[in-house]
Amino acid sequence: MHLVEEQQQQAAQAIAAMRAAAETAREIHVRAELMRHMRMTAAKNKDRPRDEAVRAVVDEWLFAWALERASWPHVAAMDALTHAFLDYVAGPSDATDQAVRTAWEAITRAFAAAGKPLADQMAWRSMCAHGWRAQVRPAPAGQGRSDRAWPARPFWEEGCLPECL
Repeated sequence: MHLVEEQQQQAAQAIAAMRAAAETAREIHVRAELMRHMRMTAAKNKDRPRDEAVRAVVDEWLFAWALERASWPHVAAMDALTHAFLDYVAGPSDATDQAVRTAWEAITRAFAAAGKPLADQMAWRSMCAHGWRAQVRPAPAGQGRSDRAWPARPFWEEGCLPECL
């Protein structure tokens, strides 16, 4: 193989590795940020009466995602995760951590079953969404926040000008 072809092959391999790493980082970062926010919001509301605390946390979440409680089908799963986080912040332990894990798995399955993966919803809907996430997986039409400029395709598909080829 000659040098030009060798360099082209190495570049293609590096781009494929970068893409895989970016997609993995997006998934992990979205989960970590949502969990961090859930713990923080639960801690902020832990001294309220339980029903009031759950409603406050979920309402903040719905607000951040620009959703209406009455029209969003996953509120019960959000409530269950909030209950688990409230228990966790009241007394972190292996048992309350396991309850958070169980609630997390349930909400992840509920969103996936509805065709709305939780990571995508967090990446495209959250007012706190990091812009690089949409550069890895752009929001389909109508899925992202209307107050954000969304890219049309992943950054690795952005090429040079046609005349440069």
